[in-house]
Amino acid sequence: MTGNKPNQDQELAGQTVVVIGASSGIGLETARRVRAGGGRVVMVGRDPQRLERAAAEIQPLSTMAFDATDTDRLEQFFSELPGPVDHVISTAGGPSYAPLAEMDLARTSRHFGERLAMTLGTAKYSRGRVRDAGTLLFIGGTGARRPAKGMTVTSALTAALPAITASLALELAPIRVNLIAAGFVDTPLSASLLGDELEARREELRASLPIRRVVGPQDVAALAVHIMRNEALTGATYDIDGGQQLLSH
Repeated sequence: MTGNKPNQDQELAGQTVVVIGASSGIGLETARRVRAGGGRVVMVGRDPQRLERAAAEIQPLSTMAFDATDTDRLEQFFSELPGPVDHVISTAGGPSYAPLAEMDLARTSRHFGERLAMTLGTAKYSRGRVRDAGTLLFIGGTGARRPAKGMTVTSALTAALPAITASLALELAPIRVNLIAAGFVDTPLSASLLGDELEARREELRASLPIRRVVGPQDVAALAVHIMRNEALTGATYDIDGGQQLLSH
C-alpha cells in the first residue's frame, strides 16, 4: 500500500454486484471500485445515453436502462438476471425540498411513495437473486435529521430508511441489509441542485468540516465496498458526512 490509498487488489474477486443508479455519482464510483477490486458489475441507470457512456469505461457484464421507481420494471429486471449475484446497491433517487406553502401535494405524495416502493421493491425482487450472506445496500442521508423549513418530506424519508433497513435485515436473513447515510457529497446531483451556489457550499464545508475537505463519491464507494466485504454487518446505518453532524449549525 502506498500513501493513504487502500489496496483494492482482489477485494471483490469473482463477485458480482448490481449497481442501481450506476450512470454517475456514487453509483458510478462504486462500479469503478468494484471493478478495481476484481469484481463484476451489472449497471442500471435511468438515462440510456449516460448509462452507455459510463459502461464504456466500466465494461460491465451487462446494462439495463429503466427508471427504478417503476416497480414492475424492477421486478422484470431481477427475474431476468441470468444467475445469482453477490451484492445489490441502490443509489437511485433524490431529495424533495419544498416549504409547506409551496408544496404540490400530488407530486410530494408521488415522490414519497415512489421512493418507498423502490426501496421495498428492490428488497422484494432481489431476494431470490442475492446469495446467502450477500448484501443489499441502500443510500440515504443525514442532512434532514435536524428540523428545517422545506425539509418535511426528506426528513420523513431520512427517518424511515433506517427502520426499514433494520426490519429487512431480519426478514431477508441471511442476506445482509444495510444503509449508508451520507451528508453532502460532491456529485453531479449536488451540482444540479445547488447551481451557482455549489462552489460557495464547497468552500463552506472545507472551512468547517473536521476533515477539512468535501466528501466525494469515492469516499462513499469505499464504505460501500467495505460493507459488502464484511459479513458481520447487517441491519445498521453507517453515517459518512465528514463530521458535518458534529457542527452546531
